[in-house]
Amino acid sequence: MSASQQSYRLMAATGQHRGDRQYQQDQVEVIAHPRVAGCALAVVADGMGGKSGGRKAADQVILTARQLFERFVPNREDPAQLLKQLVLDSHLMIKLTAITAEEEPHSTVAAFLLSPTRECDIIHAGDSRVYHFRGSDLVSRTTDHSYVQRLVEDGELTEEEAHSHPQSNLLTGCLGTHQDPPLTLHHTDRLEVGDSVLACSDGLWHYFSNKELGAIVQALAPREASEMLVTKARQRARGGGDNLSLALIRVDPIGH
Repeated sequence: MSASQQSYRLMAATGQHRGDRQYQQDQVEVIAHPRVAGCALAVVADGMGGKSGGRKAADQVILTARQLFERFVPNREDPAQLLKQLVLDSHLMIKLTAITAEEEPHSTVAAFLLSPTRECDIIHAGDSRVYHFRGSDLVSRTTDHSYVQRLVEDGELTEEEAHSHPQSNLLTGCLGTHQDPPLTLHHTDRLEVGDSVLACSDGLWHYFSNKELGAIVQALAPREASEMLVTKARQRARGGGDNLSLALIRVDPIGH
């Protein structure tokens, strides 16, 4: 490790709950690189379709992520290329499993890859999101591939109205459909000490403002922050909550 890298460590946590649904169709994982310190991949997949179809689709995203990341060579290979491959390969595998499935399985994906140089590459498809916070302040957030997001962009709905819109679950892009998935990438040159990156499904973000999310990820260590986010989302769902999942990584100073 160079001197510039010795002053921080990556702290990570995941959280998951079935909500008030009969089946858990979300999958989440944070994978540390098997050979290179300071390199990690976080993935959230929100599966849809039938009893087990959605879960199989989400499982396929995680399995594909593991396989690709195992072969990935940090500092030599392009992280953005790996993330694009994750979307395309998962999409193809889900479509192949759909041939034998009773109902058509689909999945969202929200993933980010942290490099040893503290660069962060992000990709998503659907309405699972990735947030980047500096302290408690929102630096960036992915933009949903959804019908209501288009209405927001066209000025026909506010963000608040979109939350309660009856068609808020209609996606304009995800994995496993007939159309090609979106390949929406975002790159951050360098995460600072105190930055947090949060990937989560709509079953979680639906219940929080950006300000609330930022306050929680700054005030608490990732494990406690994850627990609080899941608990609060469950309280606010009032018995009508979707599956929810999150992956959180924070850049902490050593000795923090």
